[in-house]
Amino acid sequence: MAVALLSSAVLLRATDRLRELQEHFDRDTHAGAKIKDLQKLAAAEFDAATQAGKTGDFVAVGLIFEKYRDNVRQAFEFLRKQEPDADRHPGGYRQLELEVRQGVREVEDTLLVTPEELRPPLEIVRKDLIETDDALIHLLFPRRTKDPVKVAPAAEAKP
Repeated sequence: MAVALLSSAVLLRATDRLRELQEHFDRDTHAGAKIKDLQKLAAAEFDAATQAGKTGDFVAVGLIFEKYRDNVRQAFEFLRKQEPDADRHPGGYRQLELEVRQGVREVEDTLLVTPEELRPPLEIVRKDLIETDDALIHLLFPRRTKDPVKVAPAAEAKP
């Protein structure tokens, strides 16, 4: 009983921390700060997804990664509005690209242990993150990429 109580307390604390980080991310209005907040929030989201996966709650895992993808889109949108020239201000673009690459790895690792029937939402998130990563790389290295990458507007976000 003590172990169950302790694990419940840890889960509640992690949920509170995740909520606090999400609120801070949502409130931030500067792209650079939002990306730094995203890095902290992503670590907490990945931990929450790992814990949900350990309990077999892959629906929650999918929802967590969908929220992560939405946060990435929001940070990318802020970055493009506030610092549209990636050649002049590459720092935020590079930080976001590294974060997205980590997110892709996390989703791919999760796909390996997810039951077949619950994989489609995670596969969509993976595809969306890869497209965002490609767009970031194209913006960072426009002369080295062959084909222009379409950047999907936020209005076309998938639920």
